[in-house]
Amino acid sequence: MTSSSPSSFDSEQFKTEQRQGWDSVAQGWNEWWKTVEVAAQKVNDRLVELAEIKQGQKVLDIATGIGEPAVTAAKRLFPDYANKTGDNGNRGHVLATDISSEMLTIAKQRAAELGLQDIIEFKVADAEMLELSDSSFDAVLCRWGLMFMPNLNTALVRIYQTLVPGGRFVFAVWAEASKVPFISFPMNIVMRELHIPSPPPGIPGPFALADISILQHALSNAGYTSIHFERLNVTFEFATVEDYINYTKATAPIKTMLSKESVERLEEVWSIVEEQVRNNYTDGHSANQSVKMDNECICVIANKY
Repeated sequence: MTSSSPSSFDSEQFKTEQRQGWDSVAQGWNEWWKTVEVAAQKVNDRLVELAEIKQGQKVLDIATGIGEPAVTAAKRLFPDYANKTGDNGNRGHVLATDISSEMLTIAKQRAAELGLQDIIEFKVADAEMLELSDSSFDAVLCRWGLMFMPNLNTALVRIYQTLVPGGRFVFAVWAEASKVPFISFPMNIVMRELHIPSPPPGIPGPFALADISILQHALSNAGYTSIHFERLNVTFEFATVEDYINYTKATAPIKTMLSKESVERLEEVWSIVEEQVRNNYTDGHSANQSVKMDNECICVIANKY
C-alpha cells in the first residue's frame, strides 16, 4: 500500500488479520501445495535465475509461505543436496521469513524432507520490521507476498538495507485481476453473490501491485536502481473441477468471506462457482473436465548500488 491509502486503514489490524488468515488456511496449503507448485516452480526458478544466486551466498526469502522460493534457492546453493555431499562451509545460507508460524511449519517439513534443513533457517518475522543486520544478504527474494504489505515503502527500505552493495531484490507480484483468474474468478463470484463491495484503491491484496508505475516509483524512492520488469505466464491445472473448488475452499481468503454464511448458502454459492468454472475453464470434452487457467505474474529485478 502506498502513502495515498485511505487514512482510516489500520495497518496493524490488517497484519493481525493476515497472520490469523494464513494460519487458518495452513492446513489446506499442506494438502494442496504439491499441486500448486507444479506450476509455481516456473516462477521459483526464474526468480532464483534473475537473482544470479551462487554457492556461498546469503539469501533472504520474504513471505516464504510454504517455503518458496527459499527451497529453490537452497538447491542452487547446495546442488548436491540429494547426495548429502559437498563442502559444508561453502554452501551458503537461506533465511526464510513469514508472518504466519503455521505456514512456516509446512516449509520446515519440506526442507527437512529434502535434506535442506542445514541450509535454510526459518523465522517468524514482519517484513516491514526486519531485525536483521544491514548489508548482510547477497539477494532478497519474495514470491507473491509484497502485494500484502500494508506499508510498502517501509518494507522496501528495510529490504534495501539488508542487501549488500551490488545485491539484488527479485520478486514476483500478480498482474491485474482480469489476467489472474486462478484467484480472481471465484473471488468475484463470491463477492457478487454476497454483495461484498470491492476494496478501495490502495488497500493491500493480490492485485495491489499490478500497476508497474506504482512499483517503479516506490522502488526508486527506496533507493533501488537498474529496475527491470518481465511478465511470465503461469498455468495452473487441476484434474477435476471438484479439485479446484476444494483447493479454493481450503486455501483462499474466500474462506473468511464465507465464514458467517449458513450451510445452505455456502452450498449455493459454491455450486455457482463450480458451474462457472466448468463453463469457462474446462475443455468440455474429457470425462473429468480438468481445469486449466493461464495467469500472468510480473517478475521484478531491482539492484542496490
